[in-house]
Amino acid sequence: MTLDFRNINTLWASVLVETLSRLGLTTAVICPGSRSGPLAVAFAQHPKVEAIPILDERSAAFFALGRARRTGLPTVLVCTSGTAGANFYPAVIEARESRVPLLVLTADRPPEMRHCHAGQAIDQVKLYGHYPNWQAELALPEADWGLLAYVRQTTLHAWARSQAPVPGPVHLNLPFRDPLAPELDPTLKALAQTQPEQFFTSVSPLPLGGQSLAEVPLQHWQDCDCGLIIAGPAQPLDPATHAQAIAHLSRWLGWPVLSEGLSPVRNFAAHNGYLITTYDLLLRHEPFASQQRPEQVIRIGELPTSKTLRNWLSAAEIIQWVIDPADHNFDPLHGTTVHLRTDIQTLTKSVQDLPVETPLTAYTKHWLSAEAQVRQRLQKTLAEISTAFEGKVAWLLSQHLPPKTPLFIANSMPIRDMEWFWQPNDQQVQPYFNRGANGIDGTLSTALGMAYGQMPSVFLTGDLTLLHDTNGFLIRSRWRGHLTIILINNHGGGIFGMLPIAAYEPPFEDFFATPYAVNFAQLCATYGVDHELIQTWGHFIERIQILPEQGIRVLEVQCDRTADAQWRLTHLPQLGADLSS
Repeated sequence: MTLDFRNINTLWASVLVETLSRLGLTTAVICPGSRSGPLAVAFAQHPKVEAIPILDERSAAFFALGRARRTGLPTVLVCTSGTAGANFYPAVIEARESRVPLLVLTADRPPEMRHCHAGQAIDQVKLYGHYPNWQAELALPEADWGLLAYVRQTTLHAWARSQAPVPGPVHLNLPFRDPLAPELDPTLKALAQTQPEQFFTSVSPLPLGGQSLAEVPLQHWQDCDCGLIIAGPAQPLDPATHAQAIAHLSRWLGWPVLSEGLSPVRNFAAHNGYLITTYDLLLRHEPFASQQRPEQVIRIGELPTSKTLRNWLSAAEIIQWVIDPADHNFDPLHGTTVHLRTDIQTLTKSVQDLPVETPLTAYTKHWLSAEAQVRQRLQKTLAEISTAFEGKVAWLLSQHLPPKTPLFIANSMPIRDMEWFWQPNDQQVQPYFNRGANGIDGTLSTALGMAYGQMPSVFLTGDLTLLHDTNGFLIRSRWRGHLTIILINNHGGGIFGMLPIAAYEPPFEDFFATPYAVNFAQLCATYGVDHELIQTWGHFIERIQILPEQGIRVLEVQCDRTADAQWRLTHLPQLGADLSS
């Protein structure tokens, strides 16, 4: 084992880091500061942990969130004492709400330096309120093997609680007295000679298997001729298996699958012959919405973004079966909901011995006929648009991105354009997103964390979201991998043009649309990031079909948010109208 006996603080920190390494930790994001010095030294010197320094704490936290989301393992986040840890708060909230494992380590002043106006000292105990899965303050470091074992076991518990029973953030507050630098303390030499041989023997990656399924209403589902499966937003580590499991359930029941644009199901279309992606457009029309009212709904995970779909389900007053292993409440509609706390893969194992496919009912056939008509209209309409329309960006990405490209989608309009315009395909693109709290905090940093050291990735964002987090670019000099940022620059908040407040001017333009005159070419040059202004749709396709292997680049698409909002308000209701029987 690798322990640092130079002084008690380096030893304390090295026990913690060695324990995490043996549990499976691969990445630690370190923010600069003095009080966290022992932790920074321990992570930086460990041969099996990649320590990544990031200056801005908020950016660092969202970078760690993106890394954890991509790997499925906790990422460690380290900062000094004082308000540094407060900047982690938005990412801690997002980690809790979107169930991402995050291990937050905040260094702190010792107790005697608190509540007395010592510098850089605030109350850090339970700093993040109820958002962590678990939180604790460690004791002050002491040269005692019993207390070092306490550090080891507390660290092991923190690692486990960040992943089970539900993934999320865990906060450890670690007070340190001087010396904070790795100065030599000769008195520890005797302690090193009594080092227990078996100290780390029991520390190994934890078995974190999924929950078993007690009972599902298989016959109740099978007897239903008017049922729906709704595939909500999902970021599974194995998107192919996730999509296949949903397809298997759909074939067995003969029920159509309404797939959110943030679900990988749309990108494995060949698996699912009963796929419906134009539901938002179809359900805007009362005759269709009334005729296709289901008797039951099986929902995989959270609800899709579509407000039209949510209102329709709420009005239908039907039973919904929610399939998700989390202990969260996934019913914002407050309807008749039964939560089966399992995952879709476990559920489909219980039906794998049943008939492979059920004959289609008239209900399902009607859905499929309507889908084919509206999808054809949508394709024709978008193909004929030659101007720079925001929605066409998502439509072209669905057709031209390289297979299996990781795609991070920013909140606000990009998320909604994904739902309306992302076409079903077999490119196996994996969507990523921050939909726990649905904010724009740290979006660039999360995308950078998601893409770091991975295959070439893409980030779709609006201008205000990017401007909110430009400090994320500070990692460029240490960047590994490639990220293409597709920047939709509509000179303000485009989503507000879709809301009733847009009719009130003033104060709409200044206080809601909030336009900023920023030259993104100059901004990118400041950070040393490549920038290119897209001239035509052909130019755009050329740039996304083959992605570079290294670096960060911005492809800027300039749009007119007022005209684009009007296009959506005019055309979206028309696309699903007047269908043939």
